[in-house]
Amino acid sequence: MVSWNSVPLEITYQVLGWISFVAWSVSFYPQVILNFRRKSVVGLNFDFVLLNLTKHSSYMIYNVVLFFSPAVQQQYFQKYGRDQMIPVAANDVAFSMHAVLLTIITLFQIAIYERGVQKVSKISMAIVSVVWLAAAVCFFVALPNHSWLWLINFFNAIQVIMTLIKYIPQAIMNFRRKSTDGFSIGNILLDFLGGCTNYSQMIVQSIDQNSWVNFYGNIGKTLLSLVSVVFDLLFICQHYVLYPAKKAVISSKLSKDGGVEPLLKSSDHPESENKADEPESQEQTVGIP
Repeated sequence: MVSWNSVPLEITYQVLGWISFVAWSVSFYPQVILNFRRKSVVGLNFDFVLLNLTKHSSYMIYNVVLFFSPAVQQQYFQKYGRDQMIPVAANDVAFSMHAVLLTIITLFQIAIYERGVQKVSKISMAIVSVVWLAAAVCFFVALPNHSWLWLINFFNAIQVIMTLIKYIPQAIMNFRRKSTDGFSIGNILLDFLGGCTNYSQMIVQSIDQNSWVNFYGNIGKTLLSLVSVVFDLLFICQHYVLYPAKKAVISSKLSKDGGVEPLLKSSDHPESENKADEPESQEQTVGIP
């Protein structure tokens, strides 16, 4: 395997990689903690979580196989040249395994905590089913000729597609509710940091090797960083600009038409203050931490 030409760049590469790992890994915890404190997942889109599990599972398969399998690495060198470095780092493997675990924990919270009437949409279930059926077909196609690099590149493509679509349900849900309450902004800020440092890590490797092969040799990692940053900026805009935080409570009642009843009850309304001494409403509300 080709070695680094510059020790400072190698150190920078490792530092950026582990910053990315920490940021992306820790980004899962604000949502998990928020769900735990509220004992509710109202405000978190279930399609987002399900698509996220498919995305991280396929990304884990790609990273683990390319990082540990000599046979797949050999096929990579045959395709891109032996003077190239494997575009998967240890932090990529660690992150993807940790991401799968935390996403499963979030799904478990969805199963046990108060969630109103929200359900995983049939569209998302269909997408996930088609994706894994296609993966199974590709496995049997790759089996006769041992085309393992082609196969894991398919899994890499899956994670790119899932990254492109997984944020959309949550973004639409925030737009419809005109609120980001229940969806942790801490998750987004850390995800943004992870995407920036992950992309910077690839730039450092390219500078050292005087080659940009690692960008298209691992196009999934490239698009993962770019797409994540774009959607993170959208969520940041929604949270801080379009729907700024207010003193609010979250209603557990969701509308029957599949939408969400207004979850914000601002204390800015005069009628709210005048009713301060009146009996509590029969509708149960959960305060946001």
